[in-house]
Amino acid sequence: MNIRLSLERAWYRPMSWALLLLPLSWLFRAVSSGRRFYYQRINPPRPLPVPVIVVGNISVGGTGKTPLLAALVVIFQAQGYRPGIISRGYGGSATHYPQRVADTSTAETVGDEPLLLSSLCPVVVDPDRYRAARYLLENTGCNLIFSDDGLQHYRLPRDVEIVVMDGGRGTGNGHCLPAGPLREPLSRLQTADFVVVNETVASLGIPHQGTFKLSPVHFRQLATGTSMAVSSWSLGRRVHAVAGIGNPARFAHTLTSLGFEPILHPLPDHHRFTGEELCFDDGLPVIITAKDAVKCAADSSDNVWVLDVQAEPDPPFIERLMRDVRSLAEAANTTS
Repeated sequence: MNIRLSLERAWYRPMSWALLLLPLSWLFRAVSSGRRFYYQRINPPRPLPVPVIVVGNISVGGTGKTPLLAALVVIFQAQGYRPGIISRGYGGSATHYPQRVADTSTAETVGDEPLLLSSLCPVVVDPDRYRAARYLLENTGCNLIFSDDGLQHYRLPRDVEIVVMDGGRGTGNGHCLPAGPLREPLSRLQTADFVVVNETVASLGIPHQGTFKLSPVHFRQLATGTSMAVSSWSLGRRVHAVAGIGNPARFAHTLTSLGFEPILHPLPDHHRFTGEELCFDDGLPVIITAKDAVKCAADSSDNVWVLDVQAEPDPPFIERLMRDVRSLAEAANTTS
């Protein structure tokens, strides 16, 4: 087991060797709080002329943020909005910024999540999210901006903050990095507009303003794009589950809930695939996530399948969010 995986496991145990890192966590927390104070009180960012919604989290690891963001984009499009997305482009190595994700873009350049989301609306990547937002406004007809992550990027002005949390794992030992999984202390949740959790919320003990569930849509053959209903799967229940996401165990749990017996092969988040990760000698089917699929060659074996999922936010959360954004948009139109 590598150090990273060992540390992540230690975060979710009440007493572990990770607590030896607490002095570093206190320093991390102080720096984080200082940056937030600086941009909120001393040098606040200039507001943007359209509503900005940040969809992020206060912990590292997968929370279902990307599927939820995709669902929100579709929901707002159905209401007549023209949303765009800005992203840091984690996992990418572009040589210039800002960069709009195009049909010819690759995950190696712009990152896996931006490439996945670009099929829905305009996406611009830039480590400087404020610059990305300006570029988006100047080069597209967007009237609503979603920031993919960036909750801690305080140089970006925001009108609505949505914190996404994993209902299964919760907040671990409750400590900030590196002794725990938190990017900011739990008290940060009190200042967010919405705390939205996936799966069960019974074990969290944290007030929340919304829930969502991730529902499997279908299987898609990576090589051909052919879709197969989940209920129509006939290739056997024993499968390889390869996942380079924030929480590979959740992917395995999803497959188990569908009746599979997955052999999990966890990889680091934003892992760059070479093709070898999908090759096994036993002939069993290989199932990967949609996020990983954009990084894998289309000429992969016919034995590689993608499990596409979609987020289903609860109606009360959507109604309140829509009401807030509508008020923000009306105020922006009045002052423009």
